[in-house]
Amino acid sequence: MSTSTPENRSTAARDSSTGFTPKARTTPTRRWRVVDIVVASVIGVAAGVVLWAWGLAYTPIDSVLSFSGGFEGILNGGWLFAGVLGGIVIRKPGAAVYTEVVAAVVSMLIGTQWGFSVLIWGIVQGLGAEIVLAVFLYKSWRIGTVLLAGAVAGLAVGLMDTSFASAAAYAAGSKTIYVVTSVVSGTVLAGLLSWLAARGLARTGALSRFASGRSADARV
Repeated sequence: MSTSTPENRSTAARDSSTGFTPKARTTPTRRWRVVDIVVASVIGVAAGVVLWAWGLAYTPIDSVLSFSGGFEGILNGGWLFAGVLGGIVIRKPGAAVYTEVVAAVVSMLIGTQWGFSVLIWGIVQGLGAEIVLAVFLYKSWRIGTVLLAGAVAGLAVGLMDTSFASAAAYAAGSKTIYVVTSVVSGTVLAGLLSWLAARGLARTGALSRFASGRSADARV
């Protein structure tokens, strides 16, 4: 004897018409779709142009702060937002690294004074954000997780700069200040601003094909 009810039949019909099962709706696939690649690439290219412009402003500001004893690390968050934003919008393994690398390549091709090293730094910065998202198994998109991703990306660039760039010549105390200010900058500029940007995009409907844009309350 069938136990089907009108409500059950209605639910089944909806599932049939959309091609989704209840399990599919609650367990998102980790595979990249064509739309994921396209949107991540668009984010990376747009961010690359921003990074190029940031590089033009960075040099004179950094020159002013170069006597601050390491506080110029506060500028580093401007290099990090591409990976964080791409990671929380696409929500797939590798998204943070991919968008940060695309942004680095674009800014490098346009022309920067740092040349090929921009790509190396881009990989490391993207990995900083990627590691945090991976630790949470690409399931946590709350603001705390996003801020942490920005902070770890800031830590990565701070350690890179104090080990292999001009900041490597700083005294130990200045290096510590540089790394700490890089973390703060990554938290605010890459973490908080990316989270706000993703929320704004979700509310416009531009991310309707992504989990980041389908949240009822536009949270990411």
